[in-house]
Amino acid sequence: MGPFSNLRGPRIGATHDELPLANDSSSSSSPSSHSSSIRRKLSNLLPICVALVVIAEIGFLGRLDKVALVDTLTDFFTQSPSLSPPSRSERKIGVVGTEKSCEEWLMREDSVTYSRDFRKNPIFISGGAKDFQSCSVDCTFEASAGKTADATFGLGHKPETLGIIRSMESAQYYPDNDLSQARRRGYDVVMTTSLSSDVPVGYFSWAEYDIMAPVQPKTEKAIAAAFISNCGARNFRLQALEALMRTRIKIDSYGGCQRNRDGKVDKVEALKRYKFSLAFENTNEEDYVTEKFFQSLVAGSVPVVVGAPNIEDFAPASGSILQIKSMEDVEPVAKRMKFLADNPAAYNHTLRWKYEGPSDSFKALVDMAAVHSSCRLCIFLATRIQEQEEKSPSFKKRPCKCTRGGSDTVYHVFVRERGRFEMESIFLRGKNLTLEALESAVVAKFKSLKHEPVWKKERPASLKGDNELRVHKIYPLGLTQRQALYNFKFEGNSSLSTHIQHNPCAKFEIKDEIERCIKKYMNLEQTITYLHEKYHIHHVITSAIWERLQEGNPDFFEEYYKRCEVARQIAAFNDLLAQQVDLMHKLREIELSNVAPGDGFTNNSGSTATTGSDATKETRKKNQ
Repeated sequence: MGPFSNLRGPRIGATHDELPLANDSSSSSSPSSHSSSIRRKLSNLLPICVALVVIAEIGFLGRLDKVALVDTLTDFFTQSPSLSPPSRSERKIGVVGTEKSCEEWLMREDSVTYSRDFRKNPIFISGGAKDFQSCSVDCTFEASAGKTADATFGLGHKPETLGIIRSMESAQYYPDNDLSQARRRGYDVVMTTSLSSDVPVGYFSWAEYDIMAPVQPKTEKAIAAAFISNCGARNFRLQALEALMRTRIKIDSYGGCQRNRDGKVDKVEALKRYKFSLAFENTNEEDYVTEKFFQSLVAGSVPVVVGAPNIEDFAPASGSILQIKSMEDVEPVAKRMKFLADNPAAYNHTLRWKYEGPSDSFKALVDMAAVHSSCRLCIFLATRIQEQEEKSPSFKKRPCKCTRGGSDTVYHVFVRERGRFEMESIFLRGKNLTLEALESAVVAKFKSLKHEPVWKKERPASLKGDNELRVHKIYPLGLTQRQALYNFKFEGNSSLSTHIQHNPCAKFEIKDEIERCIKKYMNLEQTITYLHEKYHIHHVITSAIWERLQEGNPDFFEEYYKRCEVARQIAAFNDLLAQQVDLMHKLREIELSNVAPGDGFTNNSGSTATTGSDATKETRKKNQ
């Protein structure tokens, strides 16, 4: 616990002598004893004051950003112990004889050896191929003589083998991909683009798409581009394309539908030159979001979407996309496109996520693909096998909680990061069954294990963050990703407490996150606002520590304020540059208006455009 550990009461399980009780004479309230008592209290407070200043200085000098000051304040005010000495009842917990602490006792009594060791007897899946390099549970796709598969792709298998359906196609065209239909057909494990499926197989991926690629100048005369080759889609996308064109929005169409540009181009490179990309899917199905959308994000072209009704769940930031839910939306969306195209500041705001980073929700979604879907399938099967064994009458009965000598109850719960198989033990006190305590225990556990998130290697460098681990989502093991990321939330501490008490040895899955070191320098006012809004830290506290740091490091702060000013000037320059680019575009339009009709662009109706995914669909294994 760092410099504060000596101020805590004795740890549970430590052996120590009872503190002597003062006799009547020594406890009389004489002036000298009262004065010495005050001195003792002040001496106890002095190390804390010194530690606060030292930690603040080290933290602030080490990283010139929000996170440094946040660490300084939050570590002290949320993790420092009570200043009062331990009570006699607290001193007696877990001290009797050589008896171990509740935590040690629970670690021993709740320990389980499952009947199947996956290191010696890996998960066996038939009918597929091992298309990942590593996985947190041993898994094989190679047939072995006399061995029954745990699962197989398709139906018509042995009764003890689970049937799997895996597809990235829309259920509108392939009805078996519908979750309910797949269950009725007899599939035990469903792997589709639906986040409600057992193991989602999405088109999103950090490895497949350079989502944080820098934004390029929008040099095309047309403000939007379309790549649509299947003109017979079962939704209204073709009608939406034609309606947008009638609103006099200039659209370059590279696909087979309404083509007016040669389709023999690199799709992403072409999209980079347009302010908008028409990401029109061939069906309006929940969670069915294909490369059309993610290629738009890579290109830095604002997606205009016809497709998944919940497309906002896939947006990198609020206000970063436009959606046409029905034909009635065409006119208002067209007006919005024209407004953004004519107002550089407003348009640039829709792409701020490219510079400041996408939302935690978006990162949590794409991070899922950092663990290959085949590995996630293995984890799903291994977890299911162990859960079934735990339900067996012969399975070891575990206490999962401990109370000794009238002390507080200790609850044993288990956690794991999403994308990993092994569970880790943490302990919570009955008097503090709170979300804050749970998250703190998780972070402490992961830090003690020197845990590195499974997604960190795949993320672009700008999103890998610092090393300050935090919990983005925590949810009971067994939820679908739709439930976990968007629907589930503990309704306060009482909801969490009830869940733990009614589910012995409760298991949780964690979607962790790492604080990103914000590169923008903040002044005192900005820091006060940030800490108050995010951590509810009073401005007086922030101001006091800031002033103390400034007094002790005048040369440092002189340089720091210069950098703050440089950051402000860069932001202003970027706005001016955007306005200049827009002015150049308008001048070019005036020049082109004097060119004879027909010279603007050609209509190469004879070319074929197969850049989109609708003409020829194929499974993209890298995305699975």
